[in-house]
Amino acid sequence: MSRLTLSLACHASDRTRPLLDGRVTIPGVDLVPLVGEPEDIFRRALRDRAFDITELSMGSHIVTTARGDSAYIGVPVFPSRAFRHSAIYIRTDRGIASAADLAGRTIGLPEYQQTAALWVRGILREHYGVDTRGIAWRTGAERIAITLPPGLDVQPLGRDPALALAEGAIDALIAPRPPSVPGIARLYPDYKAEEIAWHRATGFFPIMHCVALRRELAERHPWLPVEIFRAFARVRDIALGELQLVNVLRASLPWIAAAYEEQAAIMGGDPWPYGFARNREEVAAMIRFAVADGLATEAIPPEALFHPSTLAEVA
Repeated sequence: MSRLTLSLACHASDRTRPLLDGRVTIPGVDLVPLVGEPEDIFRRALRDRAFDITELSMGSHIVTTARGDSAYIGVPVFPSRAFRHSAIYIRTDRGIASAADLAGRTIGLPEYQQTAALWVRGILREHYGVDTRGIAWRTGAERIAITLPPGLDVQPLGRDPALALAEGAIDALIAPRPPSVPGIARLYPDYKAEEIAWHRATGFFPIMHCVALRRELAERHPWLPVEIFRAFARVRDIALGELQLVNVLRASLPWIAAAYEEQAAIMGGDPWPYGFARNREEVAAMIRFAVADGLATEAIPPEALFHPSTLAEVA
C-alpha cells in the first residue's frame, strides 16, 4: 500500500504536539502539519474544505451534519474541552447578579453557532431555567451561513461584540477569550466553584472541538479513521503522563502536582475521555441544545457525527 501525504490542521497543545513533531505517527500516513488558531482553521475547513484532517468546531459540525452538507466526518477525539461559566461577561451597571438576571437581556456573541455559545445557552436553559428564546442575541460574523426559525431574535451587530459591550449597546457577552474593555466583570467571579458544582451535577466536561477528516478520504481509505483515533489517543496518554512527571516540571506551573491531584479528586483519574461510548450522552446534549437554539431542525443520532468504524473504539 502506498503511503498517503495528508495535511493536519490543529492548534498546538500537549494533546497535539506529539503528532505535530513526529513522536506519534499515523500508520501509512506522512503528515503535513499546519498549526494555527482554531477560528482560522474552522473558517478555512468549513468554507474551503482546505484540510485533509482538521480540528473542527463541534457546534459547526453538528449544524452542517444535521442539514446534510458537511464535507467532513468526525472521529470521537476531542482535543479541546473547556468549562464555560467563565465565558459569561456582564456590564456592572445593569443590575445583573445571577443567571436569572440575563432573562430578557441583550447579549453579544462572536457567532451564534459557536460551540462556547451553544454550551452557555444550553447551561442557562437547562441548569438555571433561563428562557434563552426571550434573549436578544447580537452576533459578530458567522463562519458558516445559518438559517434560523421565526421567533428567535438573532441579529448581527456590525462590529466587535466586545466593543459593543464597552459602549453599552449590549448587557452581556459570551466569549471564549476575555474582552479587554472597562466596566465589565464575569457573571461568576468564582467561576471555578460554579463549574465544579455544575460538573458534579451533570458529569460533563464540555466538548469544544473534535477531529474530522474529509468524507471522500474516509470513503477511499476506510482504515484511516480508526488509525487517526488511535494516534490521537496515544498523544492524549503521553500528555496526561507528562502532567504527573514532577522531577522536572513539564509545564510552567509551580504547583502542577497539586493541581493534578485536585483535578483527579473532582473529575476522576481520566478527565479527558476519548471514544464515542464514553461521550455519547454529552454529544446528545449538544445536539439537544442545537435543536433548542434553532440551529438544527430536528435531532440527529449522535452516531451520525462520527465515522462508523470508530464508534467501538475506546481510549
